[in-house]
Amino acid sequence: MQLILADRDLVEQGADKILKDAAVTDVAFLVVGDPFGATTHSDLVLRAVHAGIPYKVIHNASIMNAVGCCGLQLYNFGETVSVVFWTETWRPESFYDKICKNRSAGLHTLCLLDIKVKEQSIENMMRGKKIYEPPRFMTVSQAADQLLQIVQRRREAGEELGVTEDTLCVGLARLGSDDQVIRAGTLQQLASCDLGGPLHSLAVTGRLHPLEVDMLRTNAEPNALERLIEVDSSTFTS
Repeated sequence: MQLILADRDLVEQGADKILKDAAVTDVAFLVVGDPFGATTHSDLVLRAVHAGIPYKVIHNASIMNAVGCCGLQLYNFGETVSVVFWTETWRPESFYDKICKNRSAGLHTLCLLDIKVKEQSIENMMRGKKIYEPPRFMTVSQAADQLLQIVQRRREAGEELGVTEDTLCVGLARLGSDDQVIRAGTLQQLASCDLGGPLHSLAVTGRLHPLEVDMLRTNAEPNALERLIEVDSSTFTS
């Protein structure tokens, strides 16, 4: 049996190579997390169907459901967003607006943090050089810092804020491993919180059930839950 490390180029640009021998022998495509956590994997299935190649899916756990271990109830989550690394010339803010939309509906937001693996610099890409940048994995503190910068800019522009420095969030690191870390704190607190090595995710809370509050308290930073506002007898928000 041959084991091939499938990088992004192979999966996205060389899908036909993966399926080439699948018509005559078994080919297994192994991924981190659930196979359908990425649209690229749906593309592989469609290619197999169109080529008349039978397939079987074995599902796996992923951050999309493992996030529930922090105490936030899965059915209270809204749209999942991706937080990307900013550059000097590219600073998108669409993820902030989606978080605010979720919060306005009382829903939590799972933020998937950027991963840069086998990325080329623009210079090397233009020159056709297969030289790759060192891997980078966004941390909870980096994501929180970018959100804080958006909050400050929107405040200065006189906009109504759906997220502030005091919004209760949850930092998650290496879920499912023996050294996983969960920290509940305000956005400001998490901006200076070191959760160790990758992979990291961030959850921004919406309205909270008392049971969710009790669960978050087990991993809370000092005074993180002091500013929660009681919406009614069974709901809190920050």
